[in-house]
This record gives sequence, structure tokens and C-alpha cells, in this order.
Amino acid sequence: MEALTQLVTAINDFVWGPPMLVAILGTGLFLQLRLKFMPITKIAIGFRMIWRGRKPSADAPGEITPYAALMTALAATVGTGNIAGVATAIAIGGPGALFWMWMTALVGMATKYAEVLLAVHYREKDDQGEYVGGPMYAIKNGLGRHWRWVGTAFALFGGLAGFGIGNMVQSNSVAHVLQANFGINPWVSGVVMMALTGFVLLGGIKRIGAAAEKLVPFMCIGYIAVSLVVLGLYVDQIPAALALIFHSAFNPTAATGGFAGAAILLAMRYGVARGIFSNEAGLGTAGIAQAAGQTKSSVESGLVGMMGTFIDTIIVCTMTGLVLIVTGAWNSGLTGAALSSSAFALAFPGIGPYLLAIPLAVFAFTTILGWSYYGEKCWAYLLGSAVEKPYRILWTLFVLMGSVTQLDFVWLVADTLNAFMAVPNLIALLLLSPVVVRLTQEYFVEQRNT
Repeated sequence: MEALTQLVTAINDFVWGPPMLVAILGTGLFLQLRLKFMPITKIAIGFRMIWRGRKPSADAPGEITPYAALMTALAATVGTGNIAGVATAIAIGGPGALFWMWMTALVGMATKYAEVLLAVHYREKDDQGEYVGGPMYAIKNGLGRHWRWVGTAFALFGGLAGFGIGNMVQSNSVAHVLQANFGINPWVSGVVMMALTGFVLLGGIKRIGAAAEKLVPFMCIGYIAVSLVVLGLYVDQIPAALALIFHSAFNPTAATGGFAGAAILLAMRYGVARGIFSNEAGLGTAGIAQAAGQTKSSVESGLVGMMGTFIDTIIVCTMTGLVLIVTGAWNSGLTGAALSSSAFALAFPGIGPYLLAIPLAVFAFTTILGWSYYGEKCWAYLLGSAVEKPYRILWTLFVLMGSVTQLDFVWLVADTLNAFMAVPNLIALLLLSPVVVRLTQEYFVEQRNT
């Protein structure tokens, strides 16, 4: 087992090494340039589209509202990465890592826009009459039969990765944080999560979307509100914190390597890697949820979808990063969720860890719901829609298994499969970029003429 772990670790280090990070960032930058930075200049329009998406046209095809589709995608992305992931990035890479997370998000908005646009443009109806889409359908319907094996590879990697990164790892995080802060036995939290997950999943995408509509805004607004209170307590430290972020992004700060530039490289590497892990821009997953949204325009779906990256990283991750820096907890020697917990404990002695434990648990649980749909549609693509109900039962059982199992190896394998998912998606984005540009230009010309 040790030899297998070492092998998978070596593979993971390679696939998430500089080449992959350059490929994901490079694709995002390429799309930003092709789109003439439209995703950044249209952020205000994106927010308006989110609001309009709460009540789409009655005749718009799709299963759930665009707003519910976005909340489902956010349910999968806003998770432990926004708390534990940001803390790890800053603990290892220094405050400058937050700057590189911002840069990852800004180029990632173009990536997410293109992913969602293609998912909706090339979506199709399954044998149950429901709209389905995602990178596998974009590849099949956009690139032709010679590329179908690439779409199949994406679906296989996504279907397998989901059980780890989107299920067992998340339920384990919930069980751990509830045990550490409230003394709840992992079996108890596991059974409760299993029951809640089963109740939601057996209702399909409509019930997932309904749950996401309620939980995601609640958890995001609640976490942001608590973070803003912390920043209010340390308001005099905010200017220095921002200066430290920008300075550390380009200058050595407490370098841990053998040369002066080590900290700069660590800031870039961990900022980019954790940014991608948090917002999933480049993995193609958001398009699977957005393809179920009611819409007549793939461009409007893309505008809504890209805001997921903005909300996840520019807003939520920034809250975590600033709290870590203004409280001074970032260089305490801790990492992960323990570091975030210590920062809130400094701001709220006695109750800080509890204030963090609740959103962390909710974040992880909603990730289970969001990823359940991703995995379901990947397996349905491979084996047909008949697999969906057995899959939901199996997914629910894995929630309990993850709660009570040691998951170091599972995390490693799932993280590796995540990288494998990115490759087919990036290929599709680059080859279908002319379609993205054409549809975008046609949409905005039409808008100007109406």
C-alpha cells in the first residue's frame, strides 16, 4: 500500500505541477484575450443576469431556473477550499498567495464563461426528456465522433473523482469539524448527513436546485457577515494587510526555500493551485449544472455561470484571506482549517471556532449535493439514465462511509482524477473557442440593435 501511495503521490505532483497550472491559466488568459476581456467588463451585467435568472421566461427550455443552476454550481464549489484551502495557500505561500488567487479568478471567469456557454449550446435531451450538458456533450456534439473518446474520458474521470473529492472527503470534513467542536460522534453525523443527502437526491435536480437556492445564499451571506465583523474589529490593520498581499506577491516574504525567490514561487504555485481547487474554473463541472437551467441564450447562461468564480474566489476566499492576515494568524505555524479556526478564535475568544465550524460543515454538505449531480450526469453519459437511481443510493451510502473512514489515500486519488478531468475540458475549450467568440459577438450585436 505504501508503494501505491508513493506512486499516486508522484503522479499527483506531476499532474498538478507547473505544466497543468500553466495550461489552465493559459487557457483562461487566451479566452480573455479572444473575448477582449468581456467577462471582466461585464461583471455588473452578470449580477443583473443572476437576479433576472430567478424568474426566467415561462417558455425557456430547461429543468430549473438559471439562478438555481448557479446555486447548484456554487454549492459544489464554495466548500472547504474557501476556508481550509485558502489557509493552506497563505500558510505555505504567504499573503501573496491571495493575490495569485485573484489573478486565477479573473482569468478563470473567461474559462467558466466558455465552459457554461458551450455546455448550454451543445446540450441535448436525455431519454427522460431532461436537458443535459457539460464538457462531454460539448466534445461529442461540437467536435464530432472522432473526439468522442475525449468526452468519454472526461465523464469517466468525473464520475470516479466525485465519490472522493465531492463525497467522502466532504462528509469526512463535516464529521471531523462536528466532533472537534461539538463532540458529536462521526457515526451520528454520518447517519444524519446520509439521511439528508438521500432525501434531497431522490428528488433529482429540481430538489437539489431547491435546496441549493436556500442553503447557498444563507451560508455565503452568513460567512461573509461574520468575516466582515472580524474585519471591523481589525479595521486599522486592513491597509497594511492589503499592502502586504501585493508586496508578498512579487517580493520574498519569510522564504522557506533555499533561495530568496522561494516564497514568490510558493505564493504563485499555491495561490493558483488553491484558486483552481476552490472555483473549479478549468475543470468543466459548472457547465453540467448550468446546462439544466431554463434559458434561451447560451451567452446569458455563460454570464451567469462566470459569476460563480467571482463570488467564490473574489468575494468568499478574499474574506478568509483578509481575516487570516489582519488577525496575524497567518504566520502562526498552523495550516488548513486549524489556521482559520485560530484566526476566528483571536477575533472572538471562546466562540470563534464554533462560528467557523457551522459554515464549514454547511459548505462541505452543499458540496456533496452539487457534486452528486455532476457525478450522476457523468455516469448517465457513460451508461444511460437507468443508472441514475442506483447511483443516488450508492452516493448516499458513500456519505456515511466517508464520515467514519480515514481518507488520505482517497483524497490523493480523487485530486489526481480532478486533474485528469481538466485535460479533456481544456482541449474542448481551445478547439471550440471560435464558437464561443462567434456566439458572444452575435449576442451583443443583437443586444445593441434592440
